[in-house]
This record gives sequence, C-alpha cells and structure tokens, in this order.
Amino acid sequence: MSMIARGQNAQARRYINQLDPTEYVSAMFCISNTQLGRTKNDKPFLKCLLRDKTGEMPGRMWSIEPEVFRRLPTEGFVWVEGETQPYQGELQLIIRSIEPAEPSEQEMRELLPVTPHNIDEMFGEVKALLGTLKHPAMVALANVYLEDQPLMAAFCKCPAAKSMHHAYIGGLLEHTLQLLRLADRICPLYPKINRDLVLMGLFLHDLGKTRELVYDRSFAYSDRGELIGHIVEGAIMLQDRMKLVMQQTGIRPPKYLMTVLQHIVLSHHGTPEYGAAKVPATPEAILVAMLDNLDAKTFIALAAARPDRENPLDLGGHFTEKQWALDTKLFRPDPLAE
Repeated sequence: MSMIARGQNAQARRYINQLDPTEYVSAMFCISNTQLGRTKNDKPFLKCLLRDKTGEMPGRMWSIEPEVFRRLPTEGFVWVEGETQPYQGELQLIIRSIEPAEPSEQEMRELLPVTPHNIDEMFGEVKALLGTLKHPAMVALANVYLEDQPLMAAFCKCPAAKSMHHAYIGGLLEHTLQLLRLADRICPLYPKINRDLVLMGLFLHDLGKTRELVYDRSFAYSDRGELIGHIVEGAIMLQDRMKLVMQQTGIRPPKYLMTVLQHIVLSHHGTPEYGAAKVPATPEAILVAMLDNLDAKTFIALAAARPDRENPLDLGGHFTEKQWALDTKLFRPDPLAE
C-alpha cells in the first residue's frame, strides 16, 4: 500500500473505541509489548498491543515469518490490516499484514492518547491545593517547583506511566491532582497526620517521571529513566530545590524535613519488589504510598472492566483477560447498572 493511500485512509479512520466486531481495519497504530509466541503446533505467531488516542486492544497474527517479526518495533508504530474479532469478552484484532510505519504530524495526533480533562484547569487546581499549605518552608518549596516553568510544562504534558495507569499526555498531572483531592478529603479524618507533608509528598512523588519518560512520539524510557528511574530522580530533584529555597528565601528548613520528604519519594511504591528504595516508615509515607496504590489500581480496574466506548459492546464473557498489575481477571458486570 502506498503512503498516499495510507494518508487517505488515516483521515477517515475509525478509532479503537468505535470499532465493532468483525470489522475490517486498515490503519496505523502504536504498537507495544511485541512478542513472538508459539502455537500448539509450534508455529510462530505475533502477539502485541495496538493503541490509538482512544484506547488499546490486543493484536494477534497467527502466522508470521521470523524476518517479518524482526522488522517490527518493540515500541513504535505499524501499519496494520486485519479484522476485529470478539474473544473471551474482549475485542482483538486478527492481523493479516503488518509493517513498520513512520507517522506524520497529523497521524501522531490520532495515535498518542491525551487526557480527556482540561490541562490548564487541572494545573490550576493543583496550584490551589498547594496554596493551602501552612508551614513557611513548605510554601517556599512548593513555589520553587511551581516557578520552574520548563519543569511545570513537562509535568502538565508527561504521562504517568509508559503503560499501566494514566498512560497518556497529561496523565501525570491528572494522577497527581486526583491524589491531592483524595488527601484533601482523607487527612481531616486523621488529625495527627501532617497534611503539609502528605500534600507535598504526593505532589513530588512522581515528578521524576518528567525525566524518566519521553513522550514526544511514543511513550518510552529516557537514558536516565533506564539508568536512574523516577524514584531516585525525584529525590535528587528535591535536594536541588531545597537548596534553592535557602538561597532564594533565606528560610532554613526544619531538621529532618528534606530527609522525610525524600523518604516519601523513595518509598511511595510500597515494597522493594515494586521498585521502592525503602519501605514506608512514617505515617505520612504510608498514607502517600496507599493513596498512590489506590488511584493507580482503581484506574487500571475501571479501564479494563469498563472501558470508554462510543457504543458499548456485549461480546459475551464476564471476565477480562488477566490484569498482571492486579494479578487477577476482573468481573465486568455492574449488578446495579441499568
């Protein structure tokens, strides 16, 4: 197929959330998790995830030559022809042909997912919630971050993850705002918790992802992301900005403040097996880690069990595929829904 024909088809494309069962598809997609499996007859087959700005679906190509597979990116873009097919309650694409592709600027806008919420309004709410901090050192620290325009521009655009939860432009901002909202409601229930530490810890916990991830063409890890990671990166950023607080304002942070905030950043994944450098060891660090886990896992569960579609499909089957982040399949039906 020529590039001209591709462009014509791309303009009239139907997005993943619009596709029906047994529908012919010829379009460009982001591809990820590209793997070569083996059938029961020991023949190679392709399994992958295909994505556009509206969602993702599994892709399968039941017969593929190894040299064709080797040309495919592990994370990148492909042109695909095939048919949709219901399978165990989900829609998947049975691929007939596939080849690497180079998207145009217009096609990139069709492929990269974006938050459905207004980014300026979300950032305004983040600033408003940080504006409720009480301690002068915390107010000064928040201002040092908020006045860093390149960092805040990246914060507003960065996804919260390469995949998994809030994996779209603006996802980090959306995830952080949701955590700040949760903390604003939960902290009053625990009068002994230090609200300033919780809110600042949530604001800082994933800021290292602005350096860990690249997201201009596809979502991937930067060199620093591969070698350092967002958890340690966030702790380094905090140390640098705490020095700026002292230089710009003359405020000397209370003893242990930087250590406790760095601990929150370093421990927010909960346990070492999930990437935490330390197990949470303060009340505020425990609350931050639990809220982060709450939002991430609830988002994953809702996206899998109740995906956004223009026309909801009943494809049979009450369970999703196994969600590895949750270590379970999910039961789809809401018994109280009309």
